Amino acid sequence: MILYRFCQRLVRLGWPLIGPLEVHGLENVPEHGPFLLIANHQSILDPILVQAIMRRPLYTMAKSTQFTGRIMGWLMPRLLAFPVRRYRVDPQVVRVALRHLDRGDGVGVYIEGERSWDGRLQPPRLGTVRLVLKAGVPVIPCGVSGTYDVWPRWDRGLRRAPVGVAFGAPIRFPKLDDRAEREKALPKAASDLMAAIAAQIAVATPRIAPRDDRRQVRGGRA
Repeated sequence: MILYRFCQRLVRLGWPLIGPLEVHGLENVPEHGPFLLIANHQSILDPILVQAIMRRPLYTMAKSTQFTGRIMGWLMPRLLAFPVRRYRVDPQVVRVALRHLDRGDGVGVYIEGERSWDGRLQPPRLGTVRLVLKAGVPVIPCGVSGTYDVWPRWDRGLRRAPVGVAFGAPIRFPKLDDRAEREKALPKAASDLMAAIAAQIAVATPRIAPRDDRRQVRGGRA
């Protein structure tokens, strides 16, 4: 946890080099007890920034390929990440997430399953919605806006741009232990959850529009 707190502080101190940051609704994150934070995913920077902003530690799902290699395999768990195998059913990651929630932890999931190619909100991965319905804990919809302008997945370098993050009021979904009941409730739960995230993206959208001639943070290219 020492490394996690150190990295939080480092990101907070260093983010002004990237651009202005607006944070809304941080008081909506529960101070105690389990919760799921469900967010959109514009950039690789999203989990780094969201974890840095939050006062409470946040255990976050991350794609399993990020855990390969000696250094990343050591670092990722210390940053409270746990692996998920994308594009397939992964019962183990559900068990890990529920174990954290049973301990009273906060768990973060990026519901699109991967970074957006164009910055727009993509359809949800229904496995995340199933987890929401199985867990029955408060859900915090989180909207991140502007990180796509800073570092889209198709670019190699950081660019200066304003960023906003918004945390919505907790939403309670029913706890459904029966699989048939979960599947029946899935479409409406997915629609309601994505609508809540879209509303937070609108709140998070920076009031300062990114400049067309913004410069890279490194490399000096206009």
